[in-house]
Formats: sequence, structure tokens, C-alpha cells
Amino acid sequence: MARKKFEELKRIAAEAAKGARELAEKADHEDRSLSDDERKDYDNLMAKAGDYLKQSRDAKADADILAAAKSLADEIGPAAAEDLDAQGKSSGKLARVKNLGLEVVNSAQFKAAMAPYEGRGGVPERAKFSTDPIAVKGLFVGGDQTSAGAFVTPEQTGIIEMLGRRELRLRDAISVRRTGSDTVEYVRQNSHTNAAAPVAEATSSAAPTHDIETGAPVLASGGGYKPEGSWSFERKTANVKTIAEWVPATKRALADAAQLEGLINDELRADIAEAEEDQILGGDGTGENLTGILETPGIQVQAFTTDIFTTVRKARTKARTVGRVVPNAVALNPIDVETVDLARENGDTGKFISGGPFSMGPRTLWGMPILETEAIDAGSSLVGDFSKAVLWDREQTAVSFTDSHADFFVRNLVAVLAEERVAFGVTRPTAFVQAAVSA
Repeated sequence: MARKKFEELKRIAAEAAKGARELAEKADHEDRSLSDDERKDYDNLMAKAGDYLKQSRDAKADADILAAAKSLADEIGPAAAEDLDAQGKSSGKLARVKNLGLEVVNSAQFKAAMAPYEGRGGVPERAKFSTDPIAVKGLFVGGDQTSAGAFVTPEQTGIIEMLGRRELRLRDAISVRRTGSDTVEYVRQNSHTNAAAPVAEATSSAAPTHDIETGAPVLASGGGYKPEGSWSFERKTANVKTIAEWVPATKRALADAAQLEGLINDELRADIAEAEEDQILGGDGTGENLTGILETPGIQVQAFTTDIFTTVRKARTKARTVGRVVPNAVALNPIDVETVDLARENGDTGKFISGGPFSMGPRTLWGMPILETEAIDAGSSLVGDFSKAVLWDREQTAVSFTDSHADFFVRNLVAVLAEERVAFGVTRPTAFVQAAVSA
């Protein structure tokens, strides 16, 4: 590596010197002195040539030192040579070599080899002298016993590992529509009396009379009157609410890290989506909160009965018979989904009811797909027709940047803001049943 660096520096110095010479030769050929600009370029090229020539000499000296150290390490033993090779490859640059002789004479192997000759003025001229292999560590200044220290450049992998996200399921299950207004109105039926019945043909044309005391109408017998049903409706309003979040970032960070802007966008959008799912299910309707399904007046309730399977089945029946819907999903916390997956026939020794760990696929419970979501508390579930819950998108999630916040402009900071505007409503509350799935 040092030899290659020497050759490259020498080449650059030669090119700079050549450029300076060509300037001087051109002026001489034209029988004139160098102009001011030419003189400036000439001086710069000569300075550059001298600088790179000095660097090339230093690189050659480093290469010679490393070669000498390698030669001595080979004589000392293979372990020392391997250590020297490893450190040279890991650094990528040549550093100043330590006093290798000092490393050798202070080693336990050298002292053991010299022990028989203590007090004899050194090793006799014709005596055979050898040591066990000496492992020379830390040949490069600035490192520890196994590293080239400041000459090691960390590898930038580009990997950024975030903390992870929970799976979001509810937006895909409910009805999602667009709106261009800040207020959404819809009509919801309150009651329905079905009075339909078979009716005989009229046999009398007599007009109705009235009760003398109460004034109530009295229908003539055989009049063929049809029964009257009754419906009642109410107008409901859902206001558009804003879900938002912002984070600060430096302009330099956004400029230096190409992936940072995209990462911030993705993470902020995911935060908004998680907050939205929490609001869809459990928003309490106060302030700027949506009124979630679980907080909507009129949804049904099912108490815990026997086990999770029996309870959910009874909740399904309520949604079917009272809510007059065909339930299309059951929302469960991951802890309760685990209870479903691990349930066995005949206690803890029978077969897994769900089919076991090797038959995992789309989960269903009593024919209803399971929506596994952390937005619902463990021990609770929601059964129903989720198409009866509607989310209106006023503005889908958008991310914007600005330095017009507090003193961000003078501090080279920007605020990164993500926000969405949505409205939410449950068009038929009885279509949902909140069921307790644990005692």
C-alpha cells in the first residue's frame, strides 16, 4: 500500500513540474517574460510539485521501514509476520513503526533464550542462538494491542434499524371515503316497527267512527285496513379533526444524510397511522378526539361466558339478531389471539383446535376473520360489521418542512410536520358488540 502511494505521489509531482516547465518554455519560445497570471500558475505548479515530491519521499521511507520490519518479523517467527500483515491490511494506511527491537528484547521468549548466557558477557560468537516464535503485537503507534487505532476507518453500511412498528388492520376493514368539507352529515335510523301482516279484502265501505270518550278512531269491521309501520331517523354530524406530529431536524443533517429525509417522512406517516387506528377504535370524542367505535353510544355489550370461544359466539349472535348485520370480523389483542392459537382439545394434552403451529394461515373465529390489533386492550374484543364504521379523508397524510418556527431560522433548524384531517362515524351502532374475552 505504501509503495503504491509513493508511485502515485511521484507521478503527480512529475505532472506538476511538467506543467511549470511548459509554461516557462512557452514564454521563452515567444521571446517574452511570464505574464502575471502565468507567473502565478508557474509558482503554484512548482509549489505543488515540491509538496508532492516531499510526500512521495516520506511514502518511500515508510515503505522501506515496513519492508525492514516485515523482514525482521519473518526472522523472529511466523506469528510476528502474521500480526504485521494483519495490522497493515486493517489500517489501509502506513503509520510510524514502533521500536521493534525493544518489543523483541522485552519478550519472555527472548529472555528465556538469553538465560543460559547470563554473566558470560553475552552469547559466544560460535554458539547457536534461537528463540521460540515471538508474537509482536501493536507495531503501529496509536493503536491498542490488536488495532491500528486512528488509522482504522469504520465501514459505513448505510443500515438504519428502527424500533419496529405494530401491524395496522382497522383502516382496511372499515369504510373509507373522501370529503371536501369540514363537517360530514349522515342520517341514521333510530327505530323500526315492522307491522307487516296478511290483510283480507275490504267487505265494507263504512267510514271510521270515533270513541265518544277518548276520541280515538274506531275502524269499521271488514274495512280491509292495512297495518301501519313506523320508522324514526336522526341526523348525525361528524366533524373533521386533525391528527398531527412534528420533529426538529438540522439542515446539515438533511443535506448530509441522503436517506434521512425519506426516513423522517416514513416514520412520521407511520406515527400518524398508529394514532389514527387508536382513534378509530377508542377515541373518546372529547376535544379534538374522534368518537371511536368503542365509545359510540348504542353499541352492544357481551359479558364473559365460559371461555373466549363461547363469548365471541354469543357476541356474533347479538350482532346478527339485534344489529341485523352479518359480522365480518372480530378485533382481538395479540395476547388474546395467542389464547385462540394455543387452545387444545381436552385441556392441555389434546390437539390444537386451530390446527397447530404448522397450519398457520389467515385466522378466523366462528367464520369471522380475526383483526389482530394492539389498539384494543387484552381481555376485550369487538365483533361486528366493520363496514358500518366510516372514515372520511379530508386531507390524507402530508409532510412539510419549514424553518419558520420559534428561532429555527437563525439556528439552521427545520420543523418537519406530518398531519392528516379526517372525520369518523358509526352509522349503525348495534352492528358492533364489545365482548369481554377473559374473566
